[in-house]
Amino acid sequence: MKMCVPPFEMPADDGSVVTDRSLAGSRYVLYFYPKDDTPGCTKEACSFRDANDTIRERGAEVWGVSPQGAASKRAFRRKYREAPDLLLVDD
Repeated sequence: MKMCVPPFEMPADDGSVVTDRSLAGSRYVLYFYPKDDTPGCTKEACSFRDANDTIRERGAEVWGVSPQGAASKRAFRRKYREAPDLLLVDD
């Protein structure tokens, strides 16, 4: 099934910028969560982290999206050894 996403441009926690155009033609999962380092969001992020090898074997990358800034994202990833794919800031 081919899904279409609206145009987007979001900064990643490593300082890069990810856009719909930069991901065009690749397989990816965008998951959205309300806030870094909260119980429900942490559980969701850790479930993607734990499934990351399987997701990558199927040729996809995982991108988590929430409104907190890049510093918050980096701290969240370090604390929970988040999946190696980047977290995006939707401000």
